[in-house]
Amino acid sequence: MFGNAAAGYAIRYPEGWLQRGNGKSVTFQDKNNRIRIVVSSGAAFTAGSVRADIAALKSSNSSFTATTPTPVVLPAGPAFKVSYSTDSAPNPVTNKRVTLAVDRYYISKGGKRAIIDLGAPKGVDNVDAFRMISRSFRWR
Repeated sequence: MFGNAAAGYAIRYPEGWLQRGNGKSVTFQDKNNRIRIVVSSGAAFTAGSVRADIAALKSSNSSFTATTPTPVVLPAGPAFKVSYSTDSAPNPVTNKRVTLAVDRYYISKGGKRAIIDLGAPKGVDNVDAFRMISRSFRWR
C-alpha cells in the first residue's frame, strides 16, 4: 500500500515496481507497465469535462484513440473510465515504439480530483491487477 499524505490518498500497486515523483504526481513503473496518478483541486469531474480532456489528448497525439467515457462506481466513489491506446515513446536503444493500452479513471470527491492511468503494452493481460489497483484507491 502506498500512502500519499501530501495529495491525500492511498493506493495498492504491484510489489517491486519503481516509484517516481511525490506530492500531486506519482508514477509506478515496471518495463512498459505503468501507473500514473495526478491529483489536483477543483470541481467534480463530469462527462463533459472528461470528454474535453480526452479531446485535448487526442489533438496533441496522432496515435491516440479512446472510448467514450463510462460512469463507474469505485470504492472511492463515483468515477468515469476511459480506455485508450497510444504509441509509447521510442525505446532509447532500439528506437522502436510499442502500442500501449491504458485504462484512465477520473475520480473526484470534496474538491479533490484524481486521474489514474493504468497502462501496459497492447495484448498484455493486466485486467486483474488493474482492477485491484483501481479499486484500492482511497481518499484520506
